[in-house]
Amino acid sequence: MPVTVLLVDDEPLARAGLRAILDGQPGIEVIGEAADGIAVLPMIRRSRPAVVAMDVRMPLMDGIEATRAILRALPDPPKILMITTFENDDYVYRALRAGADGFLLKRARPDEIANAVRTVAQGDSLLYPASIRALAVGRGNADARAALAGAALTEREQAVLRHLTRGMSNLEIAARLLVSAETVKTHVSAILAKLRVRDRTQAVILAYESGFAEAGSDHATELNRGRG
Repeated sequence: MPVTVLLVDDEPLARAGLRAILDGQPGIEVIGEAADGIAVLPMIRRSRPAVVAMDVRMPLMDGIEATRAILRALPDPPKILMITTFENDDYVYRALRAGADGFLLKRARPDEIANAVRTVAQGDSLLYPASIRALAVGRGNADARAALAGAALTEREQAVLRHLTRGMSNLEIAARLLVSAETVKTHVSAILAKLRVRDRTQAVILAYESGFAEAGSDHATELNRGRG
């Protein structure tokens, strides 16, 4: 079955360009287009796409509000991939906080765009660690620190979370930690449950807002050096 995609962007040329790129990729099929976030929810209910590739800034309903609407209304929502011009964009951060699964830069190469769609479709987050770190600066809060402290993550779960903050997939983490991908998947599920977050993206954001990612960066570097 192909990965089905709904394109949402107020610029017709942007939609046409994305459609041309994605329809030319094996295993990906664009099944619809919308010109604004306000039209997204009805279209999702009709066509049931696996991925919504959505511009973050639109005139009537932006990607942030559209993401919130999708997650509120649907028990089994599609993956949401935000499309943005600028990686250090407050809109992007707010969209990720709202529940988007990752973001994609409009200047990305065709193969990067296709890989981004496949990545979120299979359940991995699509994050750029340097960008998330920059966006998270100054946003640390007591709630995030309390949530992390209360989660009581094991040492191995902390190691997995640190690798998640670096944008690594389950397979990449498994190779680093010398365990199976299924073991990593189990650890990720435990991390999400303990942190009480919806997905990997939310876990990564909490890790940055709590200061965990920065505090663990040296340890993660040493761990990677030892496993490399």
